[in-house]
Amino acid sequence: MPDPDFYFTIEKPSVAEYKDRGSRFIGYVYNIETINDFKERLADIKKEHPKATHHCFAYRLGLDKNNFRVSDNGEPSGTAGRPILGQIDSKELTNVVVFVVRYFGGSLLGVPGLINAYKTAAALAIQTTPVIQKPVTVNYNLQFDYTQLNTMLAIIKQYKCVILRQDLQLFCVMDISIPKRSEEDVIKKLNNTGSVTVTKAT
Repeated sequence: MPDPDFYFTIEKPSVAEYKDRGSRFIGYVYNIETINDFKERLADIKKEHPKATHHCFAYRLGLDKNNFRVSDNGEPSGTAGRPILGQIDSKELTNVVVFVVRYFGGSLLGVPGLINAYKTAAALAIQTTPVIQKPVTVNYNLQFDYTQLNTMLAIIKQYKCVILRQDLQLFCVMDISIPKRSEEDVIKKLNNTGSVTVTKAT
């Protein structure tokens, strides 16, 4: 049963290559947080490989894992995008996109051959980057007097929260992300300081 307080993603981009009967399949894996991240990566891949026969991909986004997309990009239906997505799902990853770029080598591989090639290129790319476990986080906005800064920083450090944005004047504004499993404790501690306004980000 997956732990609702954590999710799996990749640490850094990687690339791997697979060859079959003259065709080259180059797999790329990237961490993405938004659809825009995906679009930028796709543009980069097409720029890097303008003469490739196909630019196929699959991605999965979000903690509920319902946001996904696959593309066969001209290959027979179901032979590229789905096998790539299968490799993402076999590692239970999210916030990840895998591209597989194909240079046609002259020999037709047939449906089983294509499925195997796209699946293998995706698997090799994923295998060459560390899979990491990240905490599910919740974002909050804090507003407090500057005299409270050290107290706030101590709580943030204690619970491994991350400061997303801060504006430190006489009156301070801070956006932080709190690990979901510590949310209740952190909010209780912040409220106990007595002079902080805590608002959950929408």
